[in-house]
Amino acid sequence: MTQGALSGLRLIEMGQLIAGPYCGQLMGDHGAEVIKIEPPKVGDAMRSWGQGIPLWFSVVGRNKKSITLNLREKEGQDIVRRLVEKSDFLLENFRAGTLEKWGLGYEELSAVNKALIMIRVSGYGQTGPYSKRAGYGGIGEAMGGMRYIIGEPDRPPSRAGLSIGDSLAATYACLGALMALQHRHKTGEGQVVDSAIYEAVLANMESTIPEYTVAGHIRERTGSILPKIAPSNVYPTKDGSVLVAGNQDSVWKRMSAMMGMAELADDPKYATHVARGENQAELDELVAKWTSGLTSEEVLELCEEKGVPAGNMFRAPEMLEDPHFKARDSLIQVDHPEHDNFIMQNVAPKLSKTPGHVESVGPALGAHNEAIYGELLGMNSTKMADLAERGII
Repeated sequence: MTQGALSGLRLIEMGQLIAGPYCGQLMGDHGAEVIKIEPPKVGDAMRSWGQGIPLWFSVVGRNKKSITLNLREKEGQDIVRRLVEKSDFLLENFRAGTLEKWGLGYEELSAVNKALIMIRVSGYGQTGPYSKRAGYGGIGEAMGGMRYIIGEPDRPPSRAGLSIGDSLAATYACLGALMALQHRHKTGEGQVVDSAIYEAVLANMESTIPEYTVAGHIRERTGSILPKIAPSNVYPTKDGSVLVAGNQDSVWKRMSAMMGMAELADDPKYATHVARGENQAELDELVAKWTSGLTSEEVLELCEEKGVPAGNMFRAPEMLEDPHFKARDSLIQVDHPEHDNFIMQNVAPKLSKTPGHVESVGPALGAHNEAIYGELLGMNSTKMADLAERGII
């Protein structure tokens, strides 16, 4: 099997839950050796998270090695320094200042390994008046502007059903780490990657800031549509609903002909992107009247034939049966020590020469203590037994 693009690189993962560990998952997916440090006996809180059966850690902990280590004890901190000597990255998502309190800040660790790239994920970043505050993904989504515009206009702000803020911060952390790696290739020196959740959300807020500073416009909640982007909505069918997006001028021309209303393409009310936006509600009613006379499958078949973007709202059952998902191996079955039929999302993105790979689900707590402490750091069994008895590992 082809080695991943990050094969040969070692990352020490500290912290827990999502914002840091998802960055570790991304790097492990593409071949990096990820050594996850967890508190002895209790482990990462993510091990007990999930809806129903706690399965989330099996995904976010995939392709990682688990060791237990008490970071609050000096001996534990000394072990971190020994690991850093032999590693390329250290990833953490504690509150800003925590590592410094433990004597594990960047200045101390870069003295041990000047090539170290420290990846720091936090709610508010490592600097500024809010840096010491506790910050979860949902708070970052709110302060970054995303929460305010999610939901129906006549209701309070809603949330996505996923931890988007955490995942965005982790993804930017991974991106920053690879940028820092390129800099290290040229100079031999490491640096700090500072990924704040609220800033990762803010980075995805399109033109909302200049819309206000230039035009005084504040985006509001608009439910299932984007204002002035039409037709693009979820439309009713005989047996459910479909999402159709025919808002581009050339696509709208094809879509209006597909609906048997080719004259709408030249109607001044609908002929241009701006005009369709001004008459969005009326146009949505026209489209909905057409789709409601067909089944979802009939709408999708017509849209595919005419080159109009459309799709169903997939849940897990539909994804598992979809031929495109199957053809691209978007979902994969992985051996699990406790569960049969364990299927999860595959690695993304796909690389043609060095594709990523899911080798294993999240490991048992401390499953790699002997391999890391014994083989990598050269501790003997007596030393490891002593550290374990005293709660250091």
